[in-house]
Amino acid sequence: MAALAQSIRRSAIGLGIFAIITGGSIAVTQALTQEKIQEQAARAEASALFEIFPESGHDNDLLRDTVQLPASERLATQGPVQVWVARDQGKPIGFIMPVIAPEGYSGDIHLLVGLDVEGKVIGVRVTRHKETPGLGDRIETKKSDWVTEFNGRSLDNTPPPQWKVKKNGGVFDQFTGATITPRAVVKSVQSALVYFRQNRKEILSRLGASERPVGHSMRRGQS
Repeated sequence: MAALAQSIRRSAIGLGIFAIITGGSIAVTQALTQEKIQEQAARAEASALFEIFPESGHDNDLLRDTVQLPASERLATQGPVQVWVARDQGKPIGFIMPVIAPEGYSGDIHLLVGLDVEGKVIGVRVTRHKETPGLGDRIETKKSDWVTEFNGRSLDNTPPPQWKVKKNGGVFDQFTGATITPRAVVKSVQSALVYFRQNRKEILSRLGASERPVGHSMRRGQS
């Protein structure tokens, strides 16, 4: 009996040590993986920022020039909205805000929406999503140029009824076999424009822009 008890104790100790080592290894792996994921997300975000406002289109440090805008459920983000500001000779010419499209086919779609100070879309980029490869992933610029359909759009030149995919009576293309994804993105870009219009005075004030901005001309290379 004594030998059996000793054997059981040794087995229990061995299992305990194994569990500690295994648990520690998993925790370390998760931490390293999470850090890598965050680093990749940051790189993708930075790349997307310069796709919307190329370096030739502004003269400030876009990555460091940020301001906080009022919180809004329209953007599906939590708390105040941190945006990146593009300036030319000290004057704001536009900004890029993070937006989440919560109605994607496979979950949230993370976007960056660039607007000029008059409320016109400069560019839209998708930074994270889980949409179906070969179908919904055409929202990525490396898969198609679909997101460029938003360039130049505003609430003035594209009335509310047109902010839908063509299948639903709007002006934006849908994807064959995947309507939910583009529909979600279109809705969220429109929400970003509505957010700007509703908070126009405060947004322009925080950007350091005039409440009644005059038209400006982008530098060569701006898309």
